[in-house]
Amino acid sequence: MLKAEQITKRYDSLQVLKGVDITVSKGEIVSIVGSSGAGKSTLLHILGTLDNADSGTITLNNQQIGLLKGKKLAAFRNQHIGFVFQFHHLLPEFTALENVSIPGWVAGTRKKEIAERAITLLTRLGLEDRLYNKPQQLSGGEQQRVAVARALINQPDIVFADEPTGNLDSTNAAALHELFVQLQKEFQQTFLIVTHNEELAAMSDRVLHMKDGRII
Repeated sequence: MLKAEQITKRYDSLQVLKGVDITVSKGEIVSIVGSSGAGKSTLLHILGTLDNADSGTITLNNQQIGLLKGKKLAAFRNQHIGFVFQFHHLLPEFTALENVSIPGWVAGTRKKEIAERAITLLTRLGLEDRLYNKPQQLSGGEQQRVAVARALINQPDIVFADEPTGNLDSTNAAALHELFVQLQKEFQQTFLIVTHNEELAAMSDRVLHMKDGRII
């Protein structure tokens, strides 16, 4: 479903990625682990179209991403890819329901349909009593679950998660781990996760180790 070959990336004199190959199948949870500076987040951002590789090819759902530019790339990203980061990046002036709905609005889906889908997701994530709360009225764990719902709202082919539990305490981190597994089982949702959390990595279907810009 996702296939990347010979991905390289250099920042000035620093070679961050040195010819990375990776494949992820539909419905898999794959974790990438490794020390800081190994290139994990850079790889994730390139695979998620948030950054460009210097060379190599990326194919997602039979679409070669390098052939897409500008608005076409943005539309593809919005429709096919979800993101969860260490920090939730929720917009403070919007409610939980509105934050989750924004990618659907951008995609041009009918507002009523998106609202219904967002309510279903937030309810599924245990936030039915927080629909109209703004981020500052939510706990850290609740904010991250809102971010997960936002990542899922357009029913993406894959969710990229960059240290998703890095800002959570152990209880909330464990709950988020279980949530990813439940979403995989119920919806065949695919996840590619960069993490330092050994418990989260252990719950994955596969663990890939990165060192010095390569998967080893």
